Amino acid sequence: METAEKYIYSGYVALGEKNRDTRYELIDGVIYYMSPGASQPHQEINRELLRQFANFLEGKPCKVFHPPFDVCLNAKGDKDKTTVQPDILVVCDKSKLDGKRCNGAPDLIIEIMSPSYRKHDMFIKFNAYLKAGVSEYWIVDPEDKTVSVNILKDGKYIVNVYGEDGSVSVNVLPGLEIDMRKVFAY
Repeated sequence: METAEKYIYSGYVALGEKNRDTRYELIDGVIYYMSPGASQPHQEINRELLRQFANFLEGKPCKVFHPPFDVCLNAKGDKDKTTVQPDILVVCDKSKLDGKRCNGAPDLIIEIMSPSYRKHDMFIKFNAYLKAGVSEYWIVDPEDKTVSVNILKDGKYIVNVYGEDGSVSVNVLPGLEIDMRKVFAY
């Protein structure tokens, strides 16, 4: 569900303060209401991906985050018109972190789809992440047990789809192989 009124980050924050039980995202000035809860497979996938990323990044400069954590994609602070809360994100440029949010495109974003938000993740967020220059965008589908890995090259995403067998190399983190058998072991 989306709103007709246009917002910037400061309005998005004020809306969240008034309605603490509701989660939102802001894309091109439009507020999108997020699902209040995630399914068990969504939670299990998120936990396993987060574990594998966190273990690999221990002691390294890149950091992994999960919601609630705002990402102002266009790095315009309180005037930013696009603020998202990805399921998982990796930031390697510490200057993008201000203690409360990420200002600018993270190096990697992972979204775990839910049936009611497929279009949102596959089209609306896809285009927002492409426009902002997110280097690597993963779309995880719990129903099909697949992950679409989108790598930014020459202003376009090159996609590769992987199943539940084997591993997936993380382009922005050389040496990290995500074990998909563990990710989809629910």
